[in-house]
Amino acid sequence: MQIDLPVVEVSLTRVRGSSPREEGAVMYVSRSGMAGTIGGGQLEYMALDEARKLLKSCENAAKMDVPLGPEIGQCCGGRVEISLSVMGAHARVAATARAAADAAALPHVYVLGAGHVGRALVNVFQHMPVACHLVDSRSEELGMSHADVAKSLTALPESLVRLAPKGSAFIVLTHDHALDFLLAAEALARGDAAYVGMIGSATKRSKFASFAKAQESLDAQALVCPIGALGSGDKRPEVIAAAVVAEVMAVLTATSVVAHATS
Repeated sequence: MQIDLPVVEVSLTRVRGSSPREEGAVMYVSRSGMAGTIGGGQLEYMALDEARKLLKSCENAAKMDVPLGPEIGQCCGGRVEISLSVMGAHARVAATARAAADAAALPHVYVLGAGHVGRALVNVFQHMPVACHLVDSRSEELGMSHADVAKSLTALPESLVRLAPKGSAFIVLTHDHALDFLLAAEALARGDAAYVGMIGSATKRSKFASFAKAQESLDAQALVCPIGALGSGDKRPEVIAAAVVAEVMAVLTATSVVAHATS
């Protein structure tokens, strides 16, 4: 946590009904900073205010029980209980370790191709809870991306596909259709990818299906192509990227045990 000391841990300890975040959501508050979120809105503002009151007091802990109704300007309709505690050294070390473990457990997303759409994709994925990799054989294209993601310059991108962690997502959009087919086939052949998508039209998908038919172990039905087909006809890279990121994140978060409500 890159905030000054002392720090108050603010945790949703009980959630009844609909709420902005799930039970167990945490944020950390200091006198001048904060990290994490318990859902934003008036609820978070109230918790932030309570945390800073705690920092000014001689107490080490406090609790809140908040109905999420019109009286606080939120209409979730649920009720949450919040625990606030001033963190000691051991608690801060434990929280830092949990954050590192959470980062290590993030799903990996491989954007295979650093052209216009690939660069637009990583511009968005850098803000998502994923470990994103931009892969290309062209140094000039990789150099045009300023996103805070891992970048791999390689003549053998299929090797990275083979070595990727289980449950990874692969988005194939290189400058070469033959390479697209090779990489999509490699990703499908793994059998454990969370998502395999390839940029292109229905015609390209049909051609890939014919290609895959000759590869008896490939299931072409598992390939998403076209990608980001949410109904928009806008082909600007940024618009395509927004649709594809939404599509991929929906898949990667579909197994979450908690249904995230919105306020």
